[in-house]
Amino acid sequence: MTAYLLQGVRPLGGEPTDVLVGDGTILVIGATAAGTAEATEAERLDVSGLVLLPGLVDLHTHLREPGREDAETIASGSRAAALGGFTCVHAMANTLPVADTAGVVEQVWQLGRDAGYVDVRPVGAVTAGLGGERLAELGAMAQSHAAVRVFSDDGKCVADPVVMRRALEYAKAFDAVIAQHAQEPRLTTTAQMHEGQVSAELGLAGWPAVAEEAIVARDVLLAEHVGSRLHVLHLSTAGSVEIVRWAKTRGIDVTAEVTPHHLYLTDERVRSYDPVFKVNPPLRTAADVEAVRAGLADGTIDTVGTDHAPHPREDKDCEWAAAAFGMTGLETALSVVQAAMVDTGAMTWADVARVMSATPARIGRVGDQGRPLAVGEPANLTVVDPDARRVVVPADQATASVNTPFAGMELPGRVVATFLHGRPTVMDGRLVEPAT
Repeated sequence: MTAYLLQGVRPLGGEPTDVLVGDGTILVIGATAAGTAEATEAERLDVSGLVLLPGLVDLHTHLREPGREDAETIASGSRAAALGGFTCVHAMANTLPVADTAGVVEQVWQLGRDAGYVDVRPVGAVTAGLGGERLAELGAMAQSHAAVRVFSDDGKCVADPVVMRRALEYAKAFDAVIAQHAQEPRLTTTAQMHEGQVSAELGLAGWPAVAEEAIVARDVLLAEHVGSRLHVLHLSTAGSVEIVRWAKTRGIDVTAEVTPHHLYLTDERVRSYDPVFKVNPPLRTAADVEAVRAGLADGTIDTVGTDHAPHPREDKDCEWAAAAFGMTGLETALSVVQAAMVDTGAMTWADVARVMSATPARIGRVGDQGRPLAVGEPANLTVVDPDARRVVVPADQATASVNTPFAGMELPGRVVATFLHGRPTVMDGRLVEPAT
């Protein structure tokens, strides 16, 4: 494997130094790197002043394969992930067929290995067929080659408290986590957007904040009772932030994520009636955006998850009521976090590494991802130019779908290089084909 010398890079946004990568690991960090024997044969990359991060890890990606390859494939989604600086993504279970058996999760895992751009970790369904009634084969998926450690019915809520309790109990045996899509279905029937002033003015059925908060409150109490791990997906309201904050003061083993779009966009965008802004949970108010930003900055919210949800054009290029929920996000996530959190002074690049790499890797029990930038650690790395500016052009993205809510917006930052186990998957902002 070729060695690479990253010259003048700034680990976690700190002081410039040299980093030598080879044999899948970080070999040397510091001024001596260029003088080592390995460096004489290394490919030298002038990345002076750019930021070095551990490869990003996403706990919440929809890759659609098997069954909806018209929206995304594991290969196309993996390319998008690499361009976004990710080295590991967790593929959600709401595929066709549902990833509720060892056979399906192993298929997803193998397709990810074949694509070769990122580590693809399958998420197993909590209930059979996402039906919410009977537990799926959690044990078989956990013990499969895919070694599933995250289970979720995302797209649907595990609404039955008895089923949710049993899932939390069962997951303990495998040191797994249940990741909940917090949405009380009886409070969101026919909902089209956030319930509030804008929905009233537009005449669209509302998705009230309490529908999320009620499930979050119930589930943290269940997790405390059972003594199991709970992860709250795409937390979006100020009330949910307060519930999670309270739960952590009690020592409950709960983690939570926020999406880039909930950090950046509000329900005011829906006034355009553009279905690209239709998402579940919906875009909330400016006060909610302020609350989730504060929660991410103070550690109440643990991770940023993209909830990358690609859709074919016909599912979005239609009237609002008929449009599918969801937005793409892999290729814009880091830029949005930079705009919302770093450039505003709320977080440092070290904080970004924590919420987009180290913590999601820990929650997902991915041992070789999200590691410190230190000698001997796996070389899963991302190099970012924080001073770059770019206008988001959907047609230029690697994802097979174009439903990005950031189309036409200028965002900061550009991923210059991504390394997976020491091998570049992106160089100079372009994909590098895996060796066959």
